[in-house]
Amino acid sequence: MHSIISRNARSILKQYQSKKLPYRCWNSARFYGNLTLSDAQRKTIYALSTPMGKAGVAVIRVSGPDASKVWKNLVKSSSKRPPESWKLQRCKIVHPERQEVLDDGLAVFFKSPKSFTTEDVLELHIHSGRAIISSVLNALASLPFCRPAEAGEFTRRAFQGGRLDLTQVEGLKDLIDAETESQRRIALQAAGGASRAQFEHLRSEIIHCLAMVEALIDFGEGEDLEEGVFEQARTKAIQLNETIQKHLNDGRRGEIIRTGLRLAIFGPPNAGKSSLLNFLAQREAAIVTPVPGTTRDILELSLDIAGLPLIVADTAGLRATDDLVESIGIERAKNMQVVKMSSNVSLCVLSLSEIYDASTSTFHVPSSVKDLVNAETCFLLNKSDLLSTQPSEDDIRSVLGPYAWTVSLGTGQGTVEFLSQFAVMLKQRYDTDDTQASSPLITHARHRTHLTSASQFINSFLQYSSQDIVLGAEELRYAAQAVGKISGLIDVEDVLDAVFRNFCIGK
Repeated sequence: MHSIISRNARSILKQYQSKKLPYRCWNSARFYGNLTLSDAQRKTIYALSTPMGKAGVAVIRVSGPDASKVWKNLVKSSSKRPPESWKLQRCKIVHPERQEVLDDGLAVFFKSPKSFTTEDVLELHIHSGRAIISSVLNALASLPFCRPAEAGEFTRRAFQGGRLDLTQVEGLKDLIDAETESQRRIALQAAGGASRAQFEHLRSEIIHCLAMVEALIDFGEGEDLEEGVFEQARTKAIQLNETIQKHLNDGRRGEIIRTGLRLAIFGPPNAGKSSLLNFLAQREAAIVTPVPGTTRDILELSLDIAGLPLIVADTAGLRATDDLVESIGIERAKNMQVVKMSSNVSLCVLSLSEIYDASTSTFHVPSSVKDLVNAETCFLLNKSDLLSTQPSEDDIRSVLGPYAWTVSLGTGQGTVEFLSQFAVMLKQRYDTDDTQASSPLITHARHRTHLTSASQFINSFLQYSSQDIVLGAEELRYAAQAVGKISGLIDVEDVLDAVFRNFCIGK
C-alpha cells in the first residue's frame, strides 16, 4: 500500500513540476505518503527584512534555488519575460492559489551568485501595512518549496557562500545595532572587511613561520636550506607576538565602544547626582527632592555624548543611615565602584559649598566617598552659586586632579563648558577616528579569547629549541588555527552558532 501511495504521489509531483497539474491540486498531493518536504528539503527561505509596523515600504526577502519559482507564482507584471537581474519592476503581488491581488508594489531579482547570499534572491517591496505584510507572508507559506527563515539565516548563507567572513558578519550586526557615530564607524570598518584583512595578515604570517619550521623538519639545514632558518622563524614569531600583545593591551576600547561606556555617578546625598542625570538626559529621568535618600537604587539610562555611547548609572547617596531600603541602595552603589561593575568612567558629584572653606582656601572630600576615588575619577562640584568666593581652577585641579569642573545645575552656570570638556576627555580615552591604523581590532570577547590563545601558542613555540622542532611546529599550527577561528576559516560549528544566534529574523 505504501509503495502505491508513493508512486501516486511521485506521479502527481512530476505532473505539477511539468505544469500539467493546476497548482491548487498540490495542497492535497503533498500529503500523500511521505511526500511532504522537510525543512531540510525546502531550501528556499523567506522573511520580512524590515521592521513590522506602518511605514512607506516593507521588504520581504526570498533566497534559495526556487526563488525564480516564487517570482512566477507571486509576481505579475506587464512584461512576460523572465525577471531581469538587478532591475526593479512594477508589479502586482498575487496569491499563488486564488490569484487574488494582494498589493501593488515593486520586485527585484538577484541572480546567483551576484546576490547577498550568493543564491538566487527575490525582494518584494510592498506597502508596510500589517494586513498586507501578513497576506504576502501567508502566500509564501502556501508554496510547498518555501519555509520561513531562521534567525540570521540569510547572513549565514552569505557566510557559507564565501560572501562574508565571521568578522564581517559581526560587523554587519553591529552596524544594524549602532546607535552612535563611534559605533557606526567601527562597525562599518568591520563589515567592510578591514578587520578581516588584519586578522588574515596575522594568520598568513604565522603560517609563514610554520612553513619555515616545516621545511626544517623535511629537509634540515645544510645543502637544501640556508643556515639560520630556525632563528628567522623565532624572530618572526617574536614580532608577531608583540603585534598580538599590542592589540590585546588596547584597554578593551573596541568592546567598550561597541557595548557602550559605563559612567557611574556617585557622591553624598543632595549633592546633585539626580539633577546631573536629568541634565544629561535632557528630561526628568530621576526624582529630585531636597530630602536626603530620595534615590535608593541604581537608575540607568543610555545617552549619546559627542557620538560616544554612554550608559549612565545614578546611585544612592553615600551616607550612614538606619533606613533598610536606603542602606541596600548605598551598598549597591559601593559595590558598583569597588567591584567596578560599571566603572569605565566614574564621576563623583560633590556640593562645592560643603567641601570648600573659602577662609582657608582648602578642600575637604567627605570620608564616605574617599575610598571610592582613584586617579581616574572625575569630579563635578555642584552648587557653585551658593558661594560668594569661588576657588580658582588651578586650586581645584591641584587637589582633585585634571578632570574637575564647577557648575550650578540649578542655574545652569558652567554646565555647557563641563559637558564640552567632559566629551573631549571621553573621546581622548576611548574614541577612534576613521583611519584603520588607530581603530581597535578587537571588538568582541571571542576575538580576544582566540588572540590570547594564539599568543600562548606562540610563546610555547618560543620555549622549544631546534632539537624539539616537531613540537614547536605543532604550537605554530595551533596558533594559526586560533587566529583562523576569528574569521571563520576554521569550521567550528559552535563558533558559528554563537555568532548567528543573536541575529534577527530576516537578516
